[in-house]
Amino acid sequence: MPIHLIWGDDYEACNREIEEIIQTVIDPSWKSFNYSQIDGTDPKQNFRALEEVQSAPLGGGGRVVLVRRSPFCNGCSIELANKLEQAIQLIPDHTYLILNNSNKPDKRLKTTKLIEKSIKSNTLSKEKSFLLPLPWDINGQRNLVKNILYKLNLKMNNETIDLVVESIGNDSSLINTELQKLSLLSEALNNNLNTNEPREISKELVRKLIQNNSTNALEIANLLLKGERIIALNKIQTLLKNGEPALRLITTLTGQSRGWLWVNLLDSHGNKDVKEIAKLAGIANPKRIFVIRKQIQGKSLELLLELMKKLLNIEASIKSGTNPMDSFKDNLLTDSKIMTNN
Repeated sequence: MPIHLIWGDDYEACNREIEEIIQTVIDPSWKSFNYSQIDGTDPKQNFRALEEVQSAPLGGGGRVVLVRRSPFCNGCSIELANKLEQAIQLIPDHTYLILNNSNKPDKRLKTTKLIEKSIKSNTLSKEKSFLLPLPWDINGQRNLVKNILYKLNLKMNNETIDLVVESIGNDSSLINTELQKLSLLSEALNNNLNTNEPREISKELVRKLIQNNSTNALEIANLLLKGERIIALNKIQTLLKNGEPALRLITTLTGQSRGWLWVNLLDSHGNKDVKEIAKLAGIANPKRIFVIRKQIQGKSLELLLELMKKLLNIEASIKSGTNPMDSFKDNLLTDSKIMTNN
């Protein structure tokens, strides 16, 4: 009766862990019979999950019942809790129950205590958390890159890892995608050299593949800072037409804007320690502070706040399904006294 409790806001890492369990447990030939994915926001489906998890697998391999947005450790009805208490004793040895939620389990709940007790009593059961580091947690972002490198059997030196952090930030999905591209490119450049040893990715290769795209986005950010919105929109349109993901672009723009805002605030409060400012602003390379100071010289806090607000509105608009180019136009072409005066 293995139970896997997988939680956290790093959806990419959670999904990788879930997929690894599925591939390990289920015989591909019997997957259609032995795999169920349940929506935990639907009470009826939760009861169905507890019924299905009592069934032994058909054919070869094991069985997996996956509950997405699981309510069992974050608040569920008394009826569902009682059903779980009955069902948990009846799960067959080769049937796996995977409970997935973005929120941390509430350890005060009876159901959470029951699940954690079951996990401790079964060596095949596990609880794993995958949390994205905060934008200013540089060490956390470095560890995020290192974990993905390990999964992909790659390695980088610390300077190259910092370059990835500066270029991408804490976007787990994007880091994973870009590192896979780097792996393929490195393999091609080394004549498909196959080895069990981790393949080292050079700083030059990261600059070539990742930072080139970031540089374009940073150029757009500088145009927006100068108030040259029409030129910036033309460059945005070109990038989007060339296949640049809209959310990746807006992530870079908001990251740059956030850095400007932090440096402006810290400078205005008399903090002159470059390393301290870099740490608080979430900037991996303290030398960038000198560049940022030059960029924002003469720019008001109000202007930087207004720009950040517009970029966050664009991000929310894109995530809600609006056409990316329309989102950029609707927000960047909306005049404000602050943006106009600067």
